[in-house]
Amino acid sequence: MGRDGAGQRKAGGDALARLLESRDWLMADGATGTNLFNMGLAAGEAPEFWNAERPDDIRRLYRDAVEAGSDIFLTNTFGGNSARLRLFGGQQRVRELNRTGAALGREIADAAGRAVVVAGSVGPTGEIFEPMGRLTHALAVEIFHEQAEALKEGGADLLWVETISAPEEYRAAAEAAALSGMGWVGTMSFETAGRTMMGVTSAALAGLVEKLPDPPLAFGANCGVGASDLLRTVLGFAATGTGRPIIAKGNAGIPKYHDGHIHYDGTPELMAEYAVLARDAGARIIGGCCGTMPAHLRAMRAALETRAPGPRPTLEEIVARLGPFSSASDGTGDDPDGAPRRERRGRRS
Repeated sequence: MGRDGAGQRKAGGDALARLLESRDWLMADGATGTNLFNMGLAAGEAPEFWNAERPDDIRRLYRDAVEAGSDIFLTNTFGGNSARLRLFGGQQRVRELNRTGAALGREIADAAGRAVVVAGSVGPTGEIFEPMGRLTHALAVEIFHEQAEALKEGGADLLWVETISAPEEYRAAAEAAALSGMGWVGTMSFETAGRTMMGVTSAALAGLVEKLPDPPLAFGANCGVGASDLLRTVLGFAATGTGRPIIAKGNAGIPKYHDGHIHYDGTPELMAEYAVLARDAGARIIGGCCGTMPAHLRAMRAALETRAPGPRPTLEEIVARLGPFSSASDGTGDDPDGAPRRERRGRRS
């Protein structure tokens, strides 16, 4: 991708598209918050402020992901929209913090010596849509568009919309991406019983994606309950027959409260199993979310590179290798034992 006369990188998702054309799978990064907490981020502090205040730590965050084998890493801008930054008095700093977060990422990616995608992280607004709340579609688009333009200016290759629960917010983010001329991907967070907080199922998201005027380059799930549940959701996406690349970005195990801190119990070995199962379940972009550290990423990359693809895993296989599901149902309501609607067995198409 070239640069225009103003020195800004032209953004459209071409970097990701090229990698997807040349590779069967790509590895994304791990946790942002967990890694920053380990560097000293305090509870209740906005991580995005570190883009300006502690840039070397953000460079280290990005570099650690790249050196662990990530083909894609997300910028430290998850809460970088005006609605979220308002909670910290930072609503006037949207352009500064997002532009800087993306520019630091561009610096690390350009020095990587291989193709690495800088994904501008875009999290939810934290607001509820009308009529239950006060957020309108137009305002949501405006909020996301402001962030998207700043990420584009900083050099992000594409937008990575994540941890969305409401279809209305997903649509607004898609419209904002189109207004900015940015390629994008989008994941939702599926909680207990295989649904998002606002009731969206894996099948419903797959259907929503295809109805958008400007659909994402890839879609999928991140965060949620644990690796087992997330893979059941991935199987749900695959069962719809979608031809669009699927994203799996699961947590490193289950959070445990210990000595005043939250720790995730997933080992690098468990995350290696998760990565291979995610690939075999149909995901093409595989990463970690909460609790995922560079050690987890290194184990995931090694497993993906050395273990041959296998048949699509069954639910029983997932439980045996990763642990039990948090609920009996996957949210579709069609199968009491929690199986996705179709294609429970067989190879990935």
